[in-house]
Amino acid sequence: MKRQIKYQVDTHPDWGEEISRKPGCERLYSCIQCGTCSGTCPVSIYMDLSPRRVMAMVREGFRDEALASQTVWLCASCYGCSTACPQKIGIADIMYALKREALSRGIFPKRMPVPVLAQEFCKMVAQKGRNSEFWLVLRVALRSNPLSLLQLAGIGWKLWRAGRLSLSQESIYRRWELPALVQAKEAR
Repeated sequence: MKRQIKYQVDTHPDWGEEISRKPGCERLYSCIQCGTCSGTCPVSIYMDLSPRRVMAMVREGFRDEALASQTVWLCASCYGCSTACPQKIGIADIMYALKREALSRGIFPKRMPVPVLAQEFCKMVAQKGRNSEFWLVLRVALRSNPLSLLQLAGIGWKLWRAGRLSLSQESIYRRWELPALVQAKEAR
């Protein structure tokens, strides 16, 4: 049986500081836990953890739990929480930072399409410099819910027949320079 209580030894105490050093996240420790962010969030009813609780978990170093939650991926990025926050905390920016952190650490809900979409999009752009909608949808569906391809086949066929869906994957001019650009960006 897995224990429910987390001890301080199980946390990453410096992780909150690490997140607060990222652009837009500097006011993380100003949070007074008033719950305004959760009250204004239009999708909080679908989240497993409220935005308020995620802020507390990040500050206290519950890295794996915060990153594995669906909350980070369900955030609609409406910035309602950020504008309503009495402490002027960029909660939506913190959610973006958590998404990037989750992707880099590989900690996220595996069957959820949003992180899979982010991964596949970045991979496709890094390889070709462009996004192909057909191949992106195909890759995301295969990784997150292969049976959804049956539902998408009908609309895909209609779009292709109407000339609105290209099966080819275009590439940028001088694609061989792309890895150097990506590597320079990662070094920053």
